[in-house]
Amino acid sequence: MKREYQAYLYILPWILGFVILQLYPFVSSFIYSFTDYTVGAKATFQGLANYKKLFTQDKEFWNSLKVTILFALYTVPGKLIMALAVAMFLNRDLKGINLIRTLYYIPSLFGGSVAVALLWRLMFLDNGVINAILTALHLPVIQWLGDTRYALRTICMLEIWQFGSSMLIFLSALKQIPTELYEAADVDGANKCNKFFKITLPLLTPTIFFNLVMQMINGFLAFTQCFIITQGKPMDSTLFYTVYTYFQSFKFYNTGYGAALAWIMLLLIGLITLVLFATKKFWVYDEGN
Repeated sequence: MKREYQAYLYILPWILGFVILQLYPFVSSFIYSFTDYTVGAKATFQGLANYKKLFTQDKEFWNSLKVTILFALYTVPGKLIMALAVAMFLNRDLKGINLIRTLYYIPSLFGGSVAVALLWRLMFLDNGVINAILTALHLPVIQWLGDTRYALRTICMLEIWQFGSSMLIFLSALKQIPTELYEAADVDGANKCNKFFKITLPLLTPTIFFNLVMQMINGFLAFTQCFIITQGKPMDSTLFYTVYTYFQSFKFYNTGYGAALAWIMLLLIGLITLVLFATKKFWVYDEGN
């Protein structure tokens, strides 16, 4: 009995951290989403008014949702393709390959940081290094962050550049594929394309599924890129859903409304995740079945 108390004592810091920093904010945000609440003021219950306003009156809600979906559609496939291509390149015995792998992984460590977002912004300013290179090549300069046609794509490039973590997961999965399968394919006269689509890709589908789910969630919860680089400009063409939620909660002090926005995003991510898991059996290779 004494040992049980000691065990609970050891995990007490984690329990307190979970209850205070995760469970309490989670439950309270759900309650506040049904209120007209501002930080420091008394919450007034108003039922489904926040949710009704979201779907019927708030055009920025639909715009930020559209921008976020486009961001995810651009970056998730782009990141997975880049990660897989680089992983296949690095899955070879080359001199100095460990150093090369480390260099490719570094962007994933720093890509989401404020410092790199600021650097990205400086690079793509009208007088930044990218336009300086275009000028040196006698090419027309582009308003990367000031033109609605290019602003979101510029931010997407930063996100795709952070493919290091997915690349390492792909690299680990590639090393688990039995070499005997490729040797048998060589005996049968299969070329590289056939081996990729008949052996490599099917055996990688569980890893692709994992990376797809994780990167999809990260894509919908992206915040730093927009907040640091553009803050939704120009003309709200880069206004991410998370940044709009932040603005409503802490800039306009509509905390109850911001909580409702957060719960809609939670439900949307949950729905997409359920769809991915429901369709998993149709395209993910399961060795046990």
